[in-house]
Amino acid sequence: METKKRKISIIGSTGSIGTQALEVIEKISDKFEIIGLSGGKNTELLKKQCEKFKPKYVCSNDVDFKFDGIKTLYDEKGLEEICSNQENDIILVAVSGKIGLKPTLKAIENGIDIALANKETLVMAGDIVMQKAKENGVNIIPVDSEHCAIHQCIKNIKQVDKLIITASGGPFLHKTKEEMNSATVEQALSHPRWNMGKKITIDSATLMNKGLEVIEAHHLFGMNYDDIEVVVHPQSIVHSAIEYKDGSVIAQLGLPSMHIPIQYAITYPDRYEGIKSKSFSFSEIARLDFEKPDFDKFPTLKLAYNMGKIGGSATVCMNASNEEAVFAFLDGKISLGDIYKITDKMTQNHNVIKNPSIDEIFEIDNEVRIKTKELIKRL
Repeated sequence: METKKRKISIIGSTGSIGTQALEVIEKISDKFEIIGLSGGKNTELLKKQCEKFKPKYVCSNDVDFKFDGIKTLYDEKGLEEICSNQENDIILVAVSGKIGLKPTLKAIENGIDIALANKETLVMAGDIVMQKAKENGVNIIPVDSEHCAIHQCIKNIKQVDKLIITASGGPFLHKTKEEMNSATVEQALSHPRWNMGKKITIDSATLMNKGLEVIEAHHLFGMNYDDIEVVVHPQSIVHSAIEYKDGSVIAQLGLPSMHIPIQYAITYPDRYEGIKSKSFSFSEIARLDFEKPDFDKFPTLKLAYNMGKIGGSATVCMNASNEEAVFAFLDGKISLGDIYKITDKMTQNHNVIKNPSIDEIFEIDNEVRIKTKELIKRL
């Protein structure tokens, strides 16, 4: 008997996660039908994707973009229309930035499961998103390799004592604090293990990326911040682990490849043979190293823990100011060490709103970005 194809839309199909997701789907094309695709500025790639996968809908932020035979939508309203379409069984949210939040909420309101690769959705509005998912019976399956690993390890969250999130340590693990803070853009973008977009690669260099993942883990799994531990693991073989109340530790291992967590998220709870970097071999792994993160060298990680514990709009402020500081660093306006100084100053001066609405979240985000840009100019 022929298995019914799972219907999926990918918002952010031209980015790193989106393109890899399409590679996964191409490998198991008998399992999926693509309903919608969306891309940003890379319209040439988006056209090629439309030609190859023939979705029903395509969304672009280029008003001149058209594709014959496919309903063309535009900007955030277009993303929300795709995510409201109840033909979808699951939507992969692979856009970066705050633009992923409202479409994700639309999908949840329409009872559509989410494969989530967008950090801002939970960092900015984790309480709202998770509550709405619960109310609508929606599964949120994480795509990040760390959260995906934890998701695979957990059988009963009530029996879990601690989450252990691994970090590669980035390009400056074995550099001094002074060398790191004065590093060039090129040095900061030279990640030893993962091939990612520029913003997330800089966040990995400062370990802010790991801080954002701690906040996401808190919301995804309902764990207290004191029960979420970050461990530096340079080989990136152990993607994360959990410790049960009886002291048993279960970890998920594999070679560094985003194809595997992407496939897990979009096919859950089923598993299929798909793209593999290669079969995992314990005998070929010479060693696995683990160490505590250096909070003095990577103060953004500590900042993220603190803002997560404060909650409310504190994480909105931290996320927005960090992002603007990262962009300024990439533009050569500030040093890598300035990213923490700017983010720390903005969070110190922020008046926290404990339970902001979605509209308030976007207002705060916009205000913080304006003030952060002003601070950068003064520097």
